[in-house]
Amino acid sequence: MPADTPPSAAPASWAPEPALWLNRFAGLSRELGERLSVPLGTPWEGDPLPRPSWVATNANLARELGWPEHWDHAEAGQGASALKVLSGNAQWPGMAPMATVYSGHQFGVWAGQLGDGRALLLGELDTPLGPQEIQLKGAGSTPYSRRADGRAVLRSSIREFLCSEAMHGLGIPTTRALTLSASPKPVMRETVETAAVVTRVAPSFIRFGHFEHFSYTQNPAEREALQALVDFVVTHHYPELLDAPNRALALLEAVLQRTASLMAAWQSVGFCHGVMNTDNMSILGLTIDYGPFGFLDGFNPDHICNHSDTQGRYSWNNQPQIGYWNLRALAQALLPLIPEAKGDNPVVVNVLKGYETHFPAAMRARWRAKLGLATDQDDDGKLAVALLEVMAQGAVDFTIAFRRLAGWRSDLPPEAPENAPVRDLFLDRAAFDAWALRYNARLQAEGSIDAERAERMRRVNPVYVLRNHMAEVAIKQAQAGDYSEVQRLHRLLQNPFDEQPGAEADAGFPPDWATSIEVSCSS
Repeated sequence: MPADTPPSAAPASWAPEPALWLNRFAGLSRELGERLSVPLGTPWEGDPLPRPSWVATNANLARELGWPEHWDHAEAGQGASALKVLSGNAQWPGMAPMATVYSGHQFGVWAGQLGDGRALLLGELDTPLGPQEIQLKGAGSTPYSRRADGRAVLRSSIREFLCSEAMHGLGIPTTRALTLSASPKPVMRETVETAAVVTRVAPSFIRFGHFEHFSYTQNPAEREALQALVDFVVTHHYPELLDAPNRALALLEAVLQRTASLMAAWQSVGFCHGVMNTDNMSILGLTIDYGPFGFLDGFNPDHICNHSDTQGRYSWNNQPQIGYWNLRALAQALLPLIPEAKGDNPVVVNVLKGYETHFPAAMRARWRAKLGLATDQDDDGKLAVALLEVMAQGAVDFTIAFRRLAGWRSDLPPEAPENAPVRDLFLDRAAFDAWALRYNARLQAEGSIDAERAERMRRVNPVYVLRNHMAEVAIKQAQAGDYSEVQRLHRLLQNPFDEQPGAEADAGFPPDWATSIEVSCSS
């Protein structure tokens, strides 16, 4: 079934004004190419996608971009309709489409040149949100596709479309998804699937790998390009660093702080990224590149969401340390621009050591909020870890446990009937009761009022996350031509902290068959 019925009030034609396309990154690439023969990518156009149709569109994001109502149903005006443009079949005037080049470490190994193998940056648009880059994922091969087809399949595209908005709803920095279109074009993965295109939106898609790309040679031109890239990012995304004595060093410290905060945010909702390669790390501290991600069901700190990750490098428990590893790779890439680091000067090491402070502080703040603690005590981190240890013993559902804990009665003993919804989740009741007594004492010591604590906790502990089985149901229906479940989940996940009528099953335990779902780098 179609995404929507075209409304009678749809504008006759619509396209963003050509003057709104800023395209600053494309301009820098062109300038570096002309002056140094070191562009940041290649001007490119998408491969036409036959017979595209909407699966879903993000009305909230479109509204935030300043686009009119029913823009997605407007006929071709200046250039082409939104469906054609955002499926890679046409352009609007003012766009400067390009595929960017970067390098990176994949699974801890230097992979050399990579790049936008199936992504196409359409351009940068001036919006009420500020300048936003518009990118297509799945628009066909590019110069960086490495013999691949550059396509995305409907299965993985649905997962990205839903999860990027789910993360936004959770308040976690992320790229956003504006549209999802589908085509009957066959695409070969493990089996024959059909093609799809996701339109992604972010202030910038620049990655750690962009900096790595220009740092692994002794070419003076690439050194100059690296400095230009740092200056560009600071000027447009970290203007508070413009007067720093060394912009590269200041940028490293700012990115470190954002990355530490992002890792804490992921951990706090049980989100596993799956492929934390340096080319999948945003210089703005955004969640980027949704592939084999997953949210924890039964809590297992060593959970590996990516079937391709045979060594468990990117398990939930390892994510914070991998964030630090990737920051070290970024630091190495920026070293040519930090003369202060020559000899025995530990200036870069000292910046990196800041992660040892920033991440634990951010993580403690997240756990404190999830437990409803209103004051900051030295042992709060230990209290949270102790709960996680008891949860791990019985693989207690991560999301449900923290949500139910909001209703905990701290004025009653753990075994009181009023506390059964939480206590009954744990097989080892004695271990849980021991923790609960510590929790009660902590709450009473700060004079916590249960009703006020419950309200705070329900603002940070979601009812709904995008569990794999929920996505799987939506995918199966969509592959049969019914997009209604994709659209329903998209609406649901925009408000993950609010209980919504008719969505009780989405807040419940996953079915037994969910344990058989596997996602890999092709997901």
